[in-house]
Amino acid sequence: MFLIVGLGNPGSEYAKTRHNAGFMVLDLVAERARSTWKGERKFQSRIARVDDGGRRVLLCKPETYMNASGEAVKAVAGFFQVPLERLLVVVDDADLGLGELRMRPGGSSGGHHGLESIESQLGSREYARQRVGIGRDRPEERRITGHVLAPFRAGELPLLEKVLQTAAEQVECWLAAGVAQAMNKFNGAIKV
Repeated sequence: MFLIVGLGNPGSEYAKTRHNAGFMVLDLVAERARSTWKGERKFQSRIARVDDGGRRVLLCKPETYMNASGEAVKAVAGFFQVPLERLLVVVDDADLGLGELRMRPGGSSGGHHGLESIESQLGSREYARQRVGIGRDRPEERRITGHVLAPFRAGELPLLEKVLQTAAEQVECWLAAGVAQAMNKFNGAIKV
C-alpha cells in the first residue's frame, strides 16, 4: 500500500488558492488514474483509491485544514499500515518560485505548518515530500498568510497548468521508480 497526501484547506473559498497546490496536484493524479474522491469521515479526509499495476495506492486530501493535516495522515497511515517509505506528501512552498518542483526523501518542515503537523503526529521527518513552488510577492516578507491564501493571478495560470501536469508526472514516477529517479528527472524549474 502506498499513500500520497496532498495538503490544502477544504471549502470552495480555498479551492484555487496557492496553499491548495497539494490538492490540485492530487486532483490531477486522480483524474489521470480515472479515480474518484469519496469522503471518509473516520479519516477526516477525502480518499481516492488507485490500482497502479498491482500496487494499491491511496490518494488523500485531509479535510482538517492545513495546520492539523497530521491528524488525518496519522489516521490513514495507521489504519492501512503504510510504512513511511511508502508515504509521499505534496505541499506548496513559498520559498520556491512559481514553476519550481523539489522532491526529497525527507527533511525539515521549512516552517510549513502542514508538514510540522505531520512530523508531530508521525514522530518522524523521514517521508518523501514534493514541494510545489508558489513564490512570494515580497521575498523579504516572512508573514505570507495573505499571499498563500490568495488565488493565482490570471497571468500565472499557463505556468501553473504546466507545473501541475509535471508534478503529477513526478508523483507517478515516484510510484513506479522511487524517489531518486523522480528527483533526478523532475526537480527544478519548469518553463511554459
